[in-house]
Amino acid sequence: MLNALRPQMILLACMQALMLINNVTLVAVSGLAGMSLTDNKAMATLAVTGYVVGGAVWAMPAAAFMNRFGRRAGYTLGSIVAMFGAVLGWYAMGQKSLLLLCLATFVVGLYSAFGASLRFAAADVADEYKPSFKARAISLVLAGGIVGGVVGPEVAKWSRTWLPSQFSGTYLTLAGFALLSLLLAQLLRLPTRPVSTAEGPARPLGEILRQPACWVAILTASLGFGIMNLLMVATPLAMEVCSHPFASAALVIEWHVIGMFAPGLFTGHLIARYGILPIIATGCLLMLVCVGIALSGVDLMQFLLALFLLGIGWNFMYTGGTTLLTTTYRPTEKARVQGFMDLCVFTTMVTSSASSGALLLVNGWSILNLLSLPFVLLVLVVAFWLAGRTGWALGRVAHA
Repeated sequence: MLNALRPQMILLACMQALMLINNVTLVAVSGLAGMSLTDNKAMATLAVTGYVVGGAVWAMPAAAFMNRFGRRAGYTLGSIVAMFGAVLGWYAMGQKSLLLLCLATFVVGLYSAFGASLRFAAADVADEYKPSFKARAISLVLAGGIVGGVVGPEVAKWSRTWLPSQFSGTYLTLAGFALLSLLLAQLLRLPTRPVSTAEGPARPLGEILRQPACWVAILTASLGFGIMNLLMVATPLAMEVCSHPFASAALVIEWHVIGMFAPGLFTGHLIARYGILPIIATGCLLMLVCVGIALSGVDLMQFLLALFLLGIGWNFMYTGGTTLLTTTYRPTEKARVQGFMDLCVFTTMVTSSASSGALLLVNGWSILNLLSLPFVLLVLVVAFWLAGRTGWALGRVAHA
């Protein structure tokens, strides 16, 4: 069974890597690119916000499209649109237009909306061949983002001055990575058998969302991503304010993204062995440690270690929340529920991206970190609450 599953896992992980190269590079440069295009520095992160808004707007339509035409068709469309958006970003920098740059990143958000489902595609493949492997399949595909963590910042460093208009070369380079994603999508052979109705007809979305495990899963993934995005987007700007060079900021983002995705090599195994909720709780604790380190100073190593732990905490919360969600829906319901989770994730990211730059410049790096604490503690509390209802063993696999 694993021999049949492995090639699809490799393809999905490679596509995850390409999407994260796109994501990380955009985050690394778009705040600084926006700052170079406007005198109002509070608007510097609007280009990053445009990317996240695009993901939020397209999350549910992307899920509906893939439910009707298949995931491969969705990834194909997303890659084509990403190429167009990248070229538009190159043009926007040449024209020195923040509005055009925001439009370009909004367009690329469609690619992100489709790509966010790669982890669910991994769950579908595991369901087809070995259901007990589901948590590890989700985790291993997310681990493909390690490549994005290494390559993205390096692309940002060398490509930002590649063309006369600063950062325009970076956006043009992303079109090439989107083309590679388009080619890989054509090799996917994902499950296409008819959805079984043996477990009953599809329930209304509201009924599904009222399940404690469902709303806790969505809350965990959404707030985990929102907190991570709030601090990650602000980091290059905070480091510039603290007089760190761009190369240092790129290094910090690189290690942050490695922290986000390297645990994917073992997070699924930890979930199978200890259960979903202990991993979510551990992720929350790591984020609390991240805030503590960030509050201790603004030297390079403090930025690097804080953002690295932030990445690991995000991985545990996001992988745990995704795995928890897969326990709450029937096959006939998965497209709507998965799409709704991604909508919530992107909506939270919109808020954090839009406010990140302004909060940093008005209140400073320390206050920004303190503002994240109530949301981390909220997830920790609901994880303990759900454990009180279901036990800590939820999601544990025998002999894992």
